[in-house]
Amino acid sequence: MAHELEAVIARYNDAWNRHDVDAILALHTEDSVFENHTSGGQGVGKTEIRKIIEGIFETFPDLRFDGRRMYVRDDLVVQEWTATATHSRPITRGGRTYGPSGKKMSWIGMDVIPMRGGLVLRKDVYTDSMTFLRQLGVEVP
Repeated sequence: MAHELEAVIARYNDAWNRHDVDAILALHTEDSVFENHTSGGQGVGKTEIRKIIEGIFETFPDLRFDGRRMYVRDDLVVQEWTATATHSRPITRGGRTYGPSGKKMSWIGMDVIPMRGGLVLRKDVYTDSMTFLRQLGVEVP
């Protein structure tokens, strides 16, 4: 039997892939926290989270997530994904800006999503930063 949160996360993931910021935010609590532990971005509340998500879609206009695995228990969802996007806008990391290469990028990551009342209370994003940075042209060990 499927957990009831699987349908909520399916709608949430679909909204991300459609770049529908309003639909994404509708599935967050008012006091939700969004934190990308790889890039350092953090937003508390829907206004701050909107700015982060709009920035992500501006940087990657064709960003798409494909789910790899999902684990649901009580009020917690953990999902693993593969992201793909074209490097079509400048990206700044570590004080250096990397101009658009036009290349398709792909990297893996996971979200840890505590839920409250069927809504996203918090979203913690962890990505394979080494693969991401190498594709930008950063020399990493």
